[in-house]
Amino acid sequence: SPDGAFSISFAQRPPETIGCLFREARTLFTPKEHSLAPSPRPSAPLPARTITPTRIRPPRDIVKLEDRLRLLLQPPLESQLSAESLRFAHRPFPYQLDGIAFLYPRHQAVLADEMGLGKTMQAITAVRLLAHHGYLRRALLVCPKPLVTNWQREFALWAPELPLTIIEGPAARRQFLWKHSQDVVTIANYESVVRDSADVCEPLNRFDLVILDEAQRIKNRANVTNQIARSIPRSRSWALTGTPIENSVEDLVGIFEFVAPGHVDSEMKPRAVGRAVSDYVLRRTKEQVLTDLPPKLFRDAELELTPEQAASYQLAEEEGVIRLREMKHDITIQHVFELVLRLKQICNFDPATGESSKMERLEADLEECAASGRKAIVFSQWVETIVELRTRLARFSPAEFHGQIPSRRRDAVLEHFRTDPNCHVLLMTYGAGSVGLNLQFASYVFLFDRWWNPAVEDQAINRAHRIGATSPVTVTRFLTVGTIEQRINQILEQKRELFDMVFGESLKAPKNGL
Repeated sequence: SPDGAFSISFAQRPPETIGCLFREARTLFTPKEHSLAPSPRPSAPLPARTITPTRIRPPRDIVKLEDRLRLLLQPPLESQLSAESLRFAHRPFPYQLDGIAFLYPRHQAVLADEMGLGKTMQAITAVRLLAHHGYLRRALLVCPKPLVTNWQREFALWAPELPLTIIEGPAARRQFLWKHSQDVVTIANYESVVRDSADVCEPLNRFDLVILDEAQRIKNRANVTNQIARSIPRSRSWALTGTPIENSVEDLVGIFEFVAPGHVDSEMKPRAVGRAVSDYVLRRTKEQVLTDLPPKLFRDAELELTPEQAASYQLAEEEGVIRLREMKHDITIQHVFELVLRLKQICNFDPATGESSKMERLEADLEECAASGRKAIVFSQWVETIVELRTRLARFSPAEFHGQIPSRRRDAVLEHFRTDPNCHVLLMTYGAGSVGLNLQFASYVFLFDRWWNPAVEDQAINRAHRIGATSPVTVTRFLTVGTIEQRINQILEQKRELFDMVFGESLKAPKNGL
C-alpha cells in the first residue's frame, strides 16, 4: 500500500520458517535467561546458541505479489531485532518471536494467547518494530484502568526509547492531551475513552494503530464501549485477550466488530467461526509452548452440605420456587438470578449458624499449606465471603485483594503477600484477580465458589500458573453435591466445549505459501 503498511489476517499456528539463514541471526540478543520481567538479581551468562530464524510471513489477504515478496524477503525477525537500538534485557521465548512476527504485518489481528504467555511484551515489540521501520507514528493503547501503570512499566522495559503519553487528570487536561500529544504511544483506560469520545473519535485525530487490551471488555456489540472503540479512526486494529469467548460465539463477534467488521456473525456455527477467524487470531496455550512449565493439578472437592446448611438450602429453594410461581407473568430473569445467588451463598455459609462444609475443608488444606511454607490464593465471587474468610482464617495472616481495597494500597497488599513469610493466604474476588496480576509464587489456588464462565476461572488460576512458576500449582475447586453448584459446573463444561470447537480447528489451519 502507499504508506508501506500491510494488511493481514490470523493464524493459530506459528509462522512458517522459510528462506536462507542470515549470518547475524545465529545469535539473539544479550545472553540472559528468558524472562518477562526484570530479574531480581543478575543471571549467569548463557552461551550464544544457534536458532532457527523466525520469518515474517504475509497474511492471506495480501494478494499483490510485490507486497508478499516485500515481507518474504525481509531478514529474519532475529536480525531485525538485533540492531543496537533494539536490544533487550531479556531474551524472548521462540513462541513470543512467532507472536511478534504474526502481529507485525497485520492490519487486523487478535492475539489470544492464554494468560501468562506475555501478550503485552509481544504487542510492545511489534509496535517498536513498526515504529523503527517508519510504519507507525501514532498508536493508541486502551486498557482497564488498573493496568495503565503496568503498561507504562512494560513499555519502559521493552521499548524504552518510545515516548508515551498517559491520558489522565481533569477533563481540560485530557482534552489537551488528546489534541496535542506528539508521542508515539498514547495510553488510555476504557473509561477515559468513553468520556472523551468526541476527542478520541475526531476524524482528524487518526491513529496508525489502536490496540485494545483485555478486549473482552467490548464483547457486547450493543455496549457503548464497543461502539466507541469501533468509531476510533485508525489504520490497524489489534485486540489482546486471553478469553476471546467467555459465554458464547457472540463474544467473539463483538471483538471482531472492532478488528474486522462483518467478518463473522452470531448465526455461524462454531466450527465455521473457527475457520473464518483462523487467519486473524493467534492463540497458544502454556501446555503447547512452555513444556518446562510446572503442571496444573486439579482436585475437585465434592462436599456434602452440613445439616444446618442443607436445612437452610431446602427452605430457601422451596420458598423461592413458591414465590416465582406466584409471580406468574411478572417473573423476570432477575428474579430467578436472585434465587440462584441466594442458593449459592448458602452453599458457602449457613446464614443462621455460619456452618460451612467448605470452610472445614479449606482450613484443613491451609494447615498443610502453611506447614510446608507455601502460599495459597482463595477466590470467591463475593466481598462478603472474603470478609468472613478473613475472620475465620486469622491464624494464617491472610491478605485481602478486592474492589473495596483502594487502588493506592493494592501494590502494597501484593508485596506483603509475596514477602511476608507469615502471610500464607491471599483472599481475592474473581473480578479483582481477572487482569494484570503476577502471583506465580503461590503454589495453591482454591475456588471457594464457582464463577459463571470458565474463562474467568482460568484467568484466576493463571495468576499463579504462569511464566516464573517454579513448582506445580494445585487447584482445588469446591463443589457441594446436590445443589445449584452442580448445575453451574455442567454449564461451565459446556462452555469449555464451545471454546474448543471454535479454536481447536484453527490450530490446524493450512500453511500459507507465496
